Amino acid sequence: MDRSGIFAGGDPFALARSWLSEAEASEPNDPNAIALATVDPDGLPNVRMVLLKEIEADAFVFYTNYGSAKGQEIAASGKAAFVLHWKSLRRQIRVRGLTEREEGPQADAYYASRSLKSRLGAWASDQSQPLSSREALMAQAAKVALTKGTNPPRPPFWGGFRIRPVEIEFWSDGAFRLHDRFRWTRPANASDWIVERLNP
Repeated sequence: MDRSGIFAGGDPFALARSWLSEAEASEPNDPNAIALATVDPDGLPNVRMVLLKEIEADAFVFYTNYGSAKGQEIAASGKAAFVLHWKSLRRQIRVRGLTEREEGPQADAYYASRSLKSRLGAWASDQSQPLSSREALMAQAAKVALTKGTNPPRPPFWGGFRIRPVEIEFWSDGAFRLHDRFRWTRPANASDWIVERLNP
């Protein structure tokens, strides 16, 4: 199978890091933005944009409020999917996999790296819940600033999710919609990937 050029290599995570690195030089905003998909208890899908923060050796990591709709839906199903899409490169990466929480030192370190206002905002927002007004949110943020100070700890309800893929697809635009698509699949906890070229 011909996987030369931008598709070359035997490690899909290294390939994803390489594509993201290229996108960082060409995308005008948030090259690490992913459209994250989950399903509610009735099986109705939900999709929203979040920021991918790490591509590890065998997983993708993002952070959120565990009480948010996405946090609750991921906790219930143990599964999630996302797509990274870069218009400037005419490429995308699709990922489907199993999830686990990241709520240890790694989550603490990422939380501490955020701006103070973002750290306080994590405490102030009851994410995904109804809000009476923006003024109420700002008042809550001010209250949190007074009580938590300038070095707030990571909230116990806020942390990371790690997605361990069972499927990763790399897609690149082709002339006349004859795109290039390669799907990497492996069962959970398996070590070897199966790579197939897909029809566009």
